[in-house]
Amino acid sequence: MGKLWDVAIAPGDALPIVTGLLLKQGKRVYTIPWQRVLLFNPLVVSVAGAATDYLAYEATSSSILLRRDVLDKQIVDVNGAKVVRVNDVKLTPYEDLLCIFSVDIGFRGLLRRIGYERLWLLVQKDIPQSEIGWQFVNPLEINAAGLTLSMAREQLAEMHPADIAEIIANIPRNTIQGVLNSLDHETAGEAIHELEPELRSRIISLMDSEHASDILEEMPPDEAADILGDLPEEKAQELLRLMDREEAEEIKELMEHEEDTAGGLMNHEFVAISSDTTVGSALDEIKRQAEEIETIYYAYILDVAERLVGVVSLRELLIGNPDLPVSEIMTEQLKTVDVEAEPEDILALLAKYDLIAIPVLDEVGKMAGVVTIDDVVELFLPYALKRRRHHS
Repeated sequence: MGKLWDVAIAPGDALPIVTGLLLKQGKRVYTIPWQRVLLFNPLVVSVAGAATDYLAYEATSSSILLRRDVLDKQIVDVNGAKVVRVNDVKLTPYEDLLCIFSVDIGFRGLLRRIGYERLWLLVQKDIPQSEIGWQFVNPLEINAAGLTLSMAREQLAEMHPADIAEIIANIPRNTIQGVLNSLDHETAGEAIHELEPELRSRIISLMDSEHASDILEEMPPDEAADILGDLPEEKAQELLRLMDREEAEEIKELMEHEEDTAGGLMNHEFVAISSDTTVGSALDEIKRQAEEIETIYYAYILDVAERLVGVVSLRELLIGNPDLPVSEIMTEQLKTVDVEAEPEDILALLAKYDLIAIPVLDEVGKMAGVVTIDDVVELFLPYALKRRRHHS
């Protein structure tokens, strides 16, 4: 009657389901609806009627085919946080349907597909199975991406940004947008910032400007400034215009400083309180701002002119009497840097006084921001070592 050419699939309630078979007879390809399939196993495929009883196959942008769109394609194993290639697919009957249950990414799946599994087993007794349940699969090809289950998308979003960045760095460029589109803006921004500057600039440049600006808005201002600083001036200005005005102004201010100075490294977001604030109220303020500020190690005590007069660590606040004013427990022997300070000098101060972050003062002595130790250390790490550090 003909040769099985491909298998049409579509999203199902639990797993992707087979909707039909593509049968090739000579140069013609016919579509056989799954309801007309009488028998389907590794040896025999039987359908009702003759091939000419069915419509000729017409490819559409929404059609998804097993051989064309899944086999030999790269996927994200969201459970193992890695990019792998599909060597074979396991189909499992469910009621009157046929579902994609798992994909085989191992050597055994490849041998089975080319017809050498049994022969190999005569020589090599043990070939380990290497299957991934479809619920842990995130296809990278545009066509098959519609088959991704919500579980896979959720697990991808829960990965560490460094793991997502590693996946992005190892997949074809034309599939990167699909991965980023499955993430919320904050997670996408964190992952993009983990990439090498050249790659992250290319991704942002090719991304829809509205989408890119939304991602940048969710990033800490210092990280957004890093990325925009690597873009062509025209593109950077376009993205800034699309961003929230207050966010954009903050990022512009950071971009005015040289990248490898305290002004370029600092983050404008920090917890500022007055000296008459009680310890309990200071903790309440930290809780209130915790969602907006990336890292909180200290609270900074400012006077009415926004000059720094003291600092208190989060630990000191946690163990302090909640009714005491912070002026009674704050440190007044301040270690600070100015906006032009170089990374080597900042790192030396952080190491000498065992600090996690250090305040940055502007030209008139007002507090402009904070530089954290991780921001400085990363400047001195080779890219590969930096990625290993973020994995640990």
